[in-house]
Amino acid sequence: MPKFDVTRHVEALIFSSVQSITVQEIILALNATSDLEYHETHVFASLDLIKEKYSHDDFAIELVNLNSGYQFLTKKEYHATVNQLQLHRSKKKLSQAAMETLAIIAYRQPITKLEIEQIRGVNSDYSVQRLLEKELISIDGKAETPGRPILYSTSSLFMDYFGLNHLNQLPQLKDISREENTVGENVE
Repeated sequence: MPKFDVTRHVEALIFSSVQSITVQEIILALNATSDLEYHETHVFASLDLIKEKYSHDDFAIELVNLNSGYQFLTKKEYHATVNQLQLHRSKKKLSQAAMETLAIIAYRQPITKLEIEQIRGVNSDYSVQRLLEKELISIDGKAETPGRPILYSTSSLFMDYFGLNHLNQLPQLKDISREENTVGENVE
C-alpha cells in the first residue's frame, strides 16, 4: 500500500471543495481516512508547502486564505480572462433587486423579510428566494417578535463570492455615500 502523503491529500481536499475549507474540516477528513491522527501543525505545514508550490509562475492558480478557510483561486493576472467567461454565464448574474436585497441583508443582518421590504419599499419574496437558492444567504433562526418571522443572514458562500474574510471588510456606508444622494439643501 502506498505511503499516505498528507500534503497531497490536503491539496485534493482543497481542490475538490466548492467553498473554502477550514483546517478543522481538513483534519476531520484526514483522520477519517488515515491510520494516523493529524493535528493543526500537520495541516499548516502542508498548507505552507502547497502555497509555496502554487506561488511559482508555472501555475495560474494560488492557495488563498479566505473566510477562515482555504481555497484555490485564479491569480490576479488571469482575472480579465476569467472575467470574460463569467460575463457569458448570465444565469449566475444577480438582478438589481437581488443585489439591493443582498446589500440590505449584509449590512443589517440578521434581518426579517418584512424589514427588508420596509427598506426597499417593495415585495422582496422573489429576491429572497433567489438568494436562498444561490446560497448567498441563509436562514439564521426566528425573531423574538410576534409571529416569529424568519431571520436572514449572509452565508459563507457570500463571503467566498465577494472575497471577504470578515463582514467588517464590507465598504462602510459613509465611504460610498455621495453628496448628490442627500435630501434637502446643504447649509454651510
